[in-house]
Amino acid sequence: MFIDIHGHATPYKIVHYHTSADQCFCTPWELIDLHDFAGIDRGVLLPCTNPENVPTVQSNEEIIGIWQRYPDRFIPFCNIDPRHCFNTPDANLGYILDYYKDQGCRGIGEVCCNLWFDDPRVVNLFDHVEKAGIPLTFHVATRDHGTYGMIDTVGLPRLSEQMDRHPDLVWLCHSQSWWAHISGDVTEETWGGYPKGPVTEGGKVVELMRKNPNAIGDMSAGSGFNAVSRDPEFGYWFMNEFQDQLCFGTDVCFPTNKSDVLVYLRDFLNAALADGSISQQVYDKITHQNAIRILGLKG
Repeated sequence: MFIDIHGHATPYKIVHYHTSADQCFCTPWELIDLHDFAGIDRGVLLPCTNPENVPTVQSNEEIIGIWQRYPDRFIPFCNIDPRHCFNTPDANLGYILDYYKDQGCRGIGEVCCNLWFDDPRVVNLFDHVEKAGIPLTFHVATRDHGTYGMIDTVGLPRLSEQMDRHPDLVWLCHSQSWWAHISGDVTEETWGGYPKGPVTEGGKVVELMRKNPNAIGDMSAGSGFNAVSRDPEFGYWFMNEFQDQLCFGTDVCFPTNKSDVLVYLRDFLNAALADGSISQQVYDKITHQNAIRILGLKG
């Protein structure tokens, strides 16, 4: 069984992504076809409500509508921009979160606003999400312009501070700038990409996940796959060590992802199970059991 912790879809075709005319977000039926091809049973849908990373801002209602049409295939998240409700750090975002929880949303994200992790408006969002008791999926940015995601610097000091400040918030940790920190030799030049080669000791990801059992590795996209496959022996150790804090994911956005992120991590996990590098217990936790527990799903 596979549960995909990270995916995207729209109920209708929208303006294509800026990088290519053939990159339009999947429709629900396209994503179901991809999931069937890869053997994925259910997938989280993350609404893109932050304007920094999409040509058309998506509503939470679109995601809820997709889930209501395909309740056995999708798991809805909501998303709230920290600038909602008059762009103030005093905004009452709690009642919005409560509303979407009542509508069936199991978490919030992918939060991609291009604001610093310790911006008072962002901290206000974290405060309300922690109180609401739902997990938060985030993307880390390396700069404050020309990109998307919440901003930090090498070493992730601001994220670390917020994890300390919010011990009861479940963080679904995602993106190149998170996963590059699996290695202790990450630099300004490498932390926004997909570093290759052996992992060295002292990685911030290992430190933060050891310190914070509520820090959950969202293994989706090329970044999650690269983190465990760039140095396979380390990757096997990492998956065994943090077997209760890792979730399978794809970050499929486009139908063209059929040959890459849809299958990269699946194939790596299947091979690791087949050759005994991870046990059936570890495999089951990463592929679906952790997601069931974290999202409060029925097994």
